[in-house]
Amino acid sequence: MRKPLIAANWKMYKTPAQAEDYVKAFLPLVAGHDRDEIVLCPSDTSLNAVVPAVAGSNVAVGGQNMHFAEEGAYTGETSALMLKAIGATHVIIGHSERRQYFNETDESVNKKLATALRHQFIPIACIGEVLAEREAGHTEEVLRRQISLALVGVEPKDAESIVVAYEPVWAIGTGKTATPEMAAEAHLLIRSEIARRLGRHVADAIRILYGGSVKPDNVTVLLNQPEIDGALVGGASLDPQSFAKIVKY
Repeated sequence: MRKPLIAANWKMYKTPAQAEDYVKAFLPLVAGHDRDEIVLCPSDTSLNAVVPAVAGSNVAVGGQNMHFAEEGAYTGETSALMLKAIGATHVIIGHSERRQYFNETDESVNKKLATALRHQFIPIACIGEVLAEREAGHTEEVLRRQISLALVGVEPKDAESIVVAYEPVWAIGTGKTATPEMAAEAHLLIRSEIARRLGRHVADAIRILYGGSVKPDNVTVLLNQPEIDGALVGGASLDPQSFAKIVKY
């Protein structure tokens, strides 16, 4: 059985003090909840506040991004070694906003994924089509390309810890949501491509999350789809009450 994973992507919100206040309010709401793996992904400046705040709880912490190099002259970037030293265990890779605003590519996602696996992180690798691609009927082509290029050089024995997040980019921050049937269809397609690349056993073990305007009022119908193994939550994760409702769908 694949354990569902619910991850909060706080994006560029919350100071360290605000992050601490959030954790204090959030932890009692999900105390004892072990059905799902829960992950908070604050900005880099709040990682040092969140990691000790969740210590001993059922909540893990991840980074929102990571450079593929272990060190170097990359001003403004964060390495796997830095994230590990802080105590992060997960990392988001290739989020649609990183692709859109910071020119990340399928190739850079592949490099980051390799680095994350080498350092024993649980990577949350994001893929998804934009509205023009969906309307042109290219969703399958885009998803197969993105997942196949992300997995270049990945060995089956190393792949089961990978988490894939399907983000229909047209549904992020827009209030639009893929129907449960649309999301499930995309997840099946992604799993079939993973199976083609790495084998059915690996594909059956890898968790595939849905990300795209997930909210307390739509999470249950989405996560009741057998192919959807959790959620990557953006705006609705910024309030502890809201995110707790999502976790306890």
